[in-house]
Amino acid sequence: MNVYLDNNATTIVAPQVFIEMEPYFVQKYGNPNSLHAYASDTHPGLKTAMEKIYAGINAPTEDSVVITACATESNNWVLKSIYFQQILNGDKDHIIVSEVEHPSVLSTVKFLENLGCKVTYLPINNEGIIEADNLSDMITDKTAIVSIMWANNETGAIFPIDEISQICKEKNVLFHTDATQAVGKIVVDLQSLNVDYLTFSAHKFHGPKGVGALYIKKGKELIPLLHGGAQMDGYRSGTLNVAAIVGMGKAMEMAAEAVESKKMDEVRRLRDEFEDNLLQIADTFVVTPREIRTPNTILISFRGVEGESMLWDLNRAGIAASTGSACASEDLESNPVMEAIGAEADLAHTAIRFSLSRYTTQEEIDYTLKAVNSAVLRLRGISSSYAYSPPESIDTGKENNGHR
Repeated sequence: MNVYLDNNATTIVAPQVFIEMEPYFVQKYGNPNSLHAYASDTHPGLKTAMEKIYAGINAPTEDSVVITACATESNNWVLKSIYFQQILNGDKDHIIVSEVEHPSVLSTVKFLENLGCKVTYLPINNEGIIEADNLSDMITDKTAIVSIMWANNETGAIFPIDEISQICKEKNVLFHTDATQAVGKIVVDLQSLNVDYLTFSAHKFHGPKGVGALYIKKGKELIPLLHGGAQMDGYRSGTLNVAAIVGMGKAMEMAAEAVESKKMDEVRRLRDEFEDNLLQIADTFVVTPREIRTPNTILISFRGVEGESMLWDLNRAGIAASTGSACASEDLESNPVMEAIGAEADLAHTAIRFSLSRYTTQEEIDYTLKAVNSAVLRLRGISSSYAYSPPESIDTGKENNGHR
């Protein structure tokens, strides 16, 4: 059996999405900016897709949703544009991000630090959650923007975006959230929050790769990303990828329906059942309580089982999962979230992420559970560090198996 449990990395394109996209490759292929009938054929599909995207995040119609290649592009655009608009001229000099942002945010602010920008990294607590109260004290009159992800890609932890957005509003500071891991899994309602910029990618919710979006609140305009023609109201020039936009619109419609109709509850049920059974294995723990996680994600550590070795065994069994551990050596990169919560070095290399989707089945979960048990038994059996650690000396920050 082949089982795909790496849906926080990417997802299968929903069959309905593929069907909706197909005509725009071979029949309705005209450049939408041309004046002939081939171009006109693309307009209804584009209009409908954009309406679905706006509806999926409940974006006000007066605000902008600009199509991009992905959330990485969108994140770069927001932060670098704010640098040019507010920091380069000396008006501001400070950005706040969390210490567990996606690399597309962390690498960007590192780049801006090299240009003289000051960056504050908001910590997470030992449950992998940001405490919003800490943000207020970090904001100064020189803070240009706060950028905090909505949900963490490693743990699924849902950050208190409502509180964070309110603090930013009260402090008169711009707020950006990377919602890549939130859209399609939980309710995203931009009319109920003070969000200036929001980013996401279609391939995280069963849409095609290579297309994403950036929401921009009216009055919070950015410098155009690409200069040229008038596409996307001049924000991002270049011929539109009509098929991909149509696919993202359909995927957004389906994802929003899945959240609203409680279909994601079945994903949560499977995740919780899987997690409960995994935690029956001795010396395991999961980061972040499940009630404040996206419904599909588990980041779990197995004491004495190096993450890369676990992935090797799972891959041999036809199961796809992921880890933040680079290799067996503690001198190399370990899972960044595990480090951020203060896990010991050996434990930081043991994290495995399982991320389910709407297409995950009970049979797949049952098969994976057996494979994990088998892998843990084999790998602990050849681990000298685990074999010689008496159980009473193990400190995972809890008395029994469960959440840290």
